[in-house]
Amino acid sequence: MLADPKPSWLTVKPPIGENYDDLKALFGRLNLHTVCEEAHCPNVHECWGGGTATLMLMGDVCSRACRFCMVTPGKPQGVLDELEPENVAFALSQMGLTYVVLTSVDRDDLPDGGASHIARTVKLVKEENPGMLVEVLIPDFQGDLDGLRAVVEARPDVIAHNIETTISLTHRVRDPRANYWQSLSVLRNVKKLDPGVYTKSSIMVGLGESEEEVYQAMTHLRQADVDFLTVGQYLRPSARHLKVADYVDPIHFGRYRAMGEELGFLYVASGPLVRSSYRAGEFFIRTAIQRNSRAHQSYMGAGIRKNP
Repeated sequence: MLADPKPSWLTVKPPIGENYDDLKALFGRLNLHTVCEEAHCPNVHECWGGGTATLMLMGDVCSRACRFCMVTPGKPQGVLDELEPENVAFALSQMGLTYVVLTSVDRDDLPDGGASHIARTVKLVKEENPGMLVEVLIPDFQGDLDGLRAVVEARPDVIAHNIETTISLTHRVRDPRANYWQSLSVLRNVKKLDPGVYTKSSIMVGLGESEEEVYQAMTHLRQADVDFLTVGQYLRPSARHLKVADYVDPIHFGRYRAMGEELGFLYVASGPLVRSSYRAGEFFIRTAIQRNSRAHQSYMGAGIRKNP
């Protein structure tokens, strides 16, 4: 037994269907990894069945060992698939998507933490798939501003970085090299480098945090000018991971959503099965980006007419 029996609202369907099988085969042929499989995401049936997936860059071995994460920890020793950016761009061109999420393992073994590899992937995806909106969920690059700048200059539409949990639980939940304030600094620096890019973060609950601590974390994210927030239930992936302290009921998730909206996030996805790469939120985020783009173009057009 990994934990107490799960409540009824955490029941999920098994991953089946034609799209699921097709995507699994495509990713296998190109030696690509997905966080959907590596992290045992409970929404894999919904996302893959709908023809979308979150691709995980730089392999399937993470140089860090967070106590909540199912991705295999280890020592990649500088090994990197140089063809991965091209393969990712090609795979996405075969899927007919309008919105894609790219994430990655932590690669502290690489000089720039893998920032240049991520940036190159984003650029190629954009070149190969004009009109596709790209969200990238990045590591902290150990606070390296040059690495972060490389990703920002690749022009993804959304840059996400997760604080994961509250201040008091960070040392117990995340790898010692992951720092709560450093994560907030990453998000804040993204906006300093490009105020026009949207930012996003995620919080897990059910690890023993209080509501006041979650509200404090939300407040810190808003002070860093984060636009989008997801809040989801922590689920213990194996016996070697942290135990679930409690299962938060849907009503309480509704309270967290209301708290986030009151603080000013443009969008808050909050629910038991919500994850940082949550397909149900893509429509809203895509609409917000497109609306902002049209408003900017209208503003620029008005300026041109006024100043021939």
